[in-house]
Amino acid sequence: MLVLLFAPLIYTILYSSAYAKQIATEVPIAIIDHSQSHSSRELISMFGASPYIDIRYQPTDMQEAKSLFMNGDIYGIVYIPNNYDRCAARNEQRWISLYLDASYFLMYRQVFAGVAGTVSSIHNVTPAIELRSHTLYNPALGYGTFIMPAVLLVILQQTALMGIGMVGALQRRLRYKPMIAIASKTFVYSTIYAVLCSYIFVIHYHIFGYPESGEIWRVVVVIISYMLAVIMLASALSTLFRRVEEPLIYIIWSSIPVLLLSGASLPVEAFPQWMHTIGLLLPSSSAVPAFVRVQSMGATLTEVAPELVRLWVLTLLYTALYINKVSERFSSLGYPLPPKGDIHTLL
Repeated sequence: MLVLLFAPLIYTILYSSAYAKQIATEVPIAIIDHSQSHSSRELISMFGASPYIDIRYQPTDMQEAKSLFMNGDIYGIVYIPNNYDRCAARNEQRWISLYLDASYFLMYRQVFAGVAGTVSSIHNVTPAIELRSHTLYNPALGYGTFIMPAVLLVILQQTALMGIGMVGALQRRLRYKPMIAIASKTFVYSTIYAVLCSYIFVIHYHIFGYPESGEIWRVVVVIISYMLAVIMLASALSTLFRRVEEPLIYIIWSSIPVLLLSGASLPVEAFPQWMHTIGLLLPSSSAVPAFVRVQSMGATLTEVAPELVRLWVLTLLYTALYINKVSERFSSLGYPLPPKGDIHTLL
């Protein structure tokens, strides 16, 4: 119950809440002003008006600024040279230096956007070309909007693999007719995940304001294709487990590799070919790009047809493996009936 029902809800709320702010603001930086002029003070004032950065320190030299940087107190340093005002008075090219922490890419981007945006606005008061920009599919340019659709799908897959695997290990000793067992379990799991997906991709999506550009019936087709593939993969794997704790041991470590193989954090085109091939065996690797394009970008089913075909091929493949393993189990005499007193407990 905890893994199948509550874990997807807990993880989706926890991760979405963590990324609810979407973008990092007021990132602390230091400014070294060796010019000490009206022009440099005006520039610093403009930097301070940016929502992305917070001028936390104004050290006197670079050594002091480096100490702040190494201690983790700041993520960037702006250096204004002593000839800044003189160059401004002569209408010459002015230079400032910007030192950024590229090991933390989100912080790097925000500091660069705050400083570079301010500088470009100074030098483009009367631009020759008027620039109008409109951000598609992620209006807030938020990290949560970018990563959470993929994370939600991976959460559903990983919790299903663990939960269904635990049920399979628990019911390993029970005797059912194979097709009845397969049909009944698939129906129950499909019902459970129909309810969970209805909450996650309707109510939860609306609460956290994720983009919903796709037509609902197209989104439903993608989700059904995905969850059937996931359920059959989990059911096939469940036949391999002999103890209830084994799914947790063997599957929980794979969550981060699965997220990576989905292409959420790095485009699949940058993967080695062998890694991309392995990823195609996982439903999430096909569902994530299909779902993002349909739900966030308003793509049609024709435009995500290759991913949908792969999902249905995986569904058929894992269904065949599941039927084969269940048939072997029930035709074998190596699985004794449980004692009478254990039946009610296992059920």
